[in-house]
Amino acid sequence: MRLMHDQAHTKPNPRLPAMHWFQHPPEGLTLFLVLLTKRCQWARCIGCSLPRLGVEEPIGFGDLFQQTDYVFRYLLSPAQKTQLTKIILSNNGSVFDERTLSTTALLYFVAQMNLHCPNIKVLSLETRAEHVELDELLVLERAIHEGPTPTALEIAIGFEAFDSTLRNQVFKKGLSLETFEKLTAMLAAHGFSLKCYFMLKPVPNLSDEAAIGDIHEAIRYLDQIARRESVVVNMHLNPTYVAVGSELAAHFEAGTYRPPTLLDTCRAVLPARDTAVSVFVGLNDEGLAVPGGSFLRPEEAELVEPIERFNETQDFSILERIVG
Repeated sequence: MRLMHDQAHTKPNPRLPAMHWFQHPPEGLTLFLVLLTKRCQWARCIGCSLPRLGVEEPIGFGDLFQQTDYVFRYLLSPAQKTQLTKIILSNNGSVFDERTLSTTALLYFVAQMNLHCPNIKVLSLETRAEHVELDELLVLERAIHEGPTPTALEIAIGFEAFDSTLRNQVFKKGLSLETFEKLTAMLAAHGFSLKCYFMLKPVPNLSDEAAIGDIHEAIRYLDQIARRESVVVNMHLNPTYVAVGSELAAHFEAGTYRPPTLLDTCRAVLPARDTAVSVFVGLNDEGLAVPGGSFLRPEEAELVEPIERFNETQDFSILERIVG
């Protein structure tokens, strides 16, 4: 699960991906890959410093081809290529935003995935909702179906907080429920699945109990959406860390913000047990937390392994034993 910084502390090489790591959800061994591209064009979310990992100028599709070639020629071992069953592709922004990642480069990535990874069951693409276009989805669907294993297409979007005031006025996400539900209906109509990223306690001046309650509301909402639209929905819950250069960092330094605990994270996702929503708990601070600002605390180190087992099995009894 360990994050690997390919270029975090050096001048970015446009022919190398920004970073990668591995996860173990129920689908099996998963590569989380972040391509190096022009920075996220939204770049307003108060808790996010990921745009810092991009570059100012566009990276052409030729260099993006080189990033893809690096992944499949050098980054992945022969065994990993065979073992991989899921790839999550990101650029710390929107892979469907053509200002940052060309469609040609995206299709080239799919072609190389088909050639080198014979057992991919899910390709997940991270994006803001407004950049998703049906025509492009259908082309990608045709492309991934040319691989040796039937592959599902998953669209992953950042929701961050369920409460609309928290999400849009405080966190500045810029995502309406109307936009989200239009996207969901489109995905459902064509058999695509949906991943929603949420953050536990993503803003200052929010109590631990209110933060947990917001995730409970999100689970109820996503369960209704999944059942109404007959769409596969996954909640990816990240406990918030204090990112270097973010607005949260000032509150943390002033003593007015404390990251959530892993114990509270377990409490937050427990209501998903008997719903149509699967859950993945993020345990990666991406190496971007200020000193002392991570949710990974020494006193909770023993909780990491059982949470990882939950991610792999969806056995909610593991979380119940943690919560007590």
